[in-house]
Amino acid sequence: MSRYSYRKNGFDFGDFEITKREILASISIVAVMLLIGVLISSKISEHQLDANEVYNKAVKIDNTDLFQYGMDTNVGNAFVYGDLVAVDTVTYPEIGGEYIYVEKVKEKYTRHTKRVKSGKHYRTKVYWTWDRVGSEDKKCQEISFCGITFGSNKIDLPNTNYIDTIKESSHIRYKYYGIGTKYTGTIFTDLRNQTISDNTKFYIDKNINETVEYLEAGGGLIIFWIFWIVLIGGCVFGFYYLDNKWLE
Repeated sequence: MSRYSYRKNGFDFGDFEITKREILASISIVAVMLLIGVLISSKISEHQLDANEVYNKAVKIDNTDLFQYGMDTNVGNAFVYGDLVAVDTVTYPEIGGEYIYVEKVKEKYTRHTKRVKSGKHYRTKVYWTWDRVGSEDKKCQEISFCGITFGSNKIDLPNTNYIDTIKESSHIRYKYYGIGTKYTGTIFTDLRNQTISDNTKFYIDKNINETVEYLEAGGGLIIFWIFWIVLIGGCVFGFYYLDNKWLE
């Protein structure tokens, strides 16, 4: 059975009615919003083109000597390909191994309750979950990239991977996550004052060309239009839902 009915002046959806005048007005709203969207997207495109120009002009480096020379001579923006390696390593005795970074997460098996509907009545349901109640971590002091040593905070490290779970008791356990000791990839950074930029992003398992292509792809415009179309739909629905007597 149809959830709406057609009337001479519009459509009746039960909770609200859409008149023909509201439909005409909503077309104007959509047109204005699309125009604003085009203006914003053009600015995003300009920003992406400017960024792409920076990427294309950046120096490409894949060996230690050129890397060091670029830092010594303030060469500026550069893509550098090489191995990211831990100089000193960290771990917890109970798991062993060697890591650039390791995290120990404490979890407690916790009792919870919630009210659920059963027929015409409500009852209290009891359930148990492992909840995070604390954590600690260790991080190496120095890393080497493309054969040159830096402080470990200079480069954004890869994501952690699950290592192990150790139970202390039936209600307490520890989960361990870590970052290995060697990765290969590319950084985009500013070579200046005999060092690289702070918090330089590391593009794991990508060579220089792949990194440039990834950065130039720029999904920002697509994300913007998805958001903007959803926003337009929300605005139109909100307009229909309002009591627009001023259009009568």
